[in-house]
Amino acid sequence: MNAVTPIPALAPHSGSRTVVRTSRALGWQGFGAELVNVSAGLHRLPAFRHHRVGVHVGAPVTAHCVCDAQRLTRIQAHGDADVIPAGLEGQWSDDAACTIFSIWFAEDFAQRTLEQLALKPADAQLRPRLQIRDARFQHLAWALRAELEAHDASDPLYAESLCTAMLVRLIGAEPAPGNRRRTLAPRTAARVIEFIDAHLDQRLTLDDLAAQAQLSVPHFKALFRDTLGVPVHRYVVQRRVERARTLLLQGSFSTSQIALDTGFAHQSHMAYWMSRLLGVTPRELRGAPSDDAAMPVLEKTQR
Repeated sequence: MNAVTPIPALAPHSGSRTVVRTSRALGWQGFGAELVNVSAGLHRLPAFRHHRVGVHVGAPVTAHCVCDAQRLTRIQAHGDADVIPAGLEGQWSDDAACTIFSIWFAEDFAQRTLEQLALKPADAQLRPRLQIRDARFQHLAWALRAELEAHDASDPLYAESLCTAMLVRLIGAEPAPGNRRRTLAPRTAARVIEFIDAHLDQRLTLDDLAAQAQLSVPHFKALFRDTLGVPVHRYVVQRRVERARTLLLQGSFSTSQIALDTGFAHQSHMAYWMSRLLGVTPRELRGAPSDDAAMPVLEKTQR
């Protein structure tokens, strides 16, 4: 998408970066995030194959930035973001230590998302931007940061949904409604639901689910929520909890095996979502009376 464009060296690299949190073990594919402590001084980042967004965390600092011939001296405040597309180097100097929430998107992941927006080729690309101040983008970034820092993160489908929405926001476009449906057709919704139920033990992606509806990912996400009343990732988690609840009440398998068979990362991940959605733990469910076994999970979650 972008050729490598070097920037002139202004001074020797003098700053240091320490990664304090990373998404490497969370099963995210095509995107990722890190929380990085950055010292005062000059920082140079080489051109990467993926797109990068750096979101400032904490107290303001004075920063001098260079990217793709853009130069900017500014007060970098909490939530301000810089976009460095694939193939471009970045350089900046901070007058004090700070923390950066660094988000990256693989070029093929970004390309698929942007192509599905049906934009003109010249518009369907990320451009270098310094000091973006956008409340909606910040909301998405802080939600992804919460996932990164959570003791038990949600399904990777949630992080994928957030990153897809970030790309749409950064490109400055929303899926055009035109004459399109506002909800999924009943047969299409049934096909998607059947696919989810048949693959709960596997990693589900937005591409997989949108393909079942023969829709682009951005359009599918909007129609799914309007049809089912919840975002895609939330529905998948609810179905996994429902399946796990049924298996736990049957008592035929171990808790750890049920967690794997219903698509949770591990036993504590399943316990977290059961406690959050049902208000009970797997151990408590093992001893639940038969009357409780007949109560639908979604009725509990809506109370």
